[in-house]
Amino acid sequence: QVQVVESGGGSVQAGGSLRLSCVASGMVFSFNDMGWYRQAPGKQRDVVAIITKGGIINYADSVKGRFTISRDDAKNTAYLQMNSLKPEDTALYYCYAQKYGTNYWGRGTQVTVSS
Repeated sequence: QVQVVESGGGSVQAGGSLRLSCVASGMVFSFNDMGWYRQAPGKQRDVVAIITKGGIINYADSVKGRFTISRDDAKNTAYLQMNSLKPEDTALYYCYAQKYGTNYWGRGTQVTVSS
């Protein structure tokens, strides 16, 4: 059974940093795409960053230059380094891992940025 578990969220002041981790388990081989989405209260879930198995990366325009996604396939883990955080980054951050055409989601980790 595939499980995806996020960690690393918390409360920080604007300008601060956080590093999110996402561990995906339950597959013999590494996952294909891994990525992060976020959802603020009353808003839809939006993509933050995606990294393919081959290392191709895409970011949402709102986080370019501030967030960095990476992955360690030996650990089936993805990371999201978030710097220069803004109050508008406040959201529940979800990780997903894709394999055989299926996206497996975690339950999310809360990030709160105060001004």
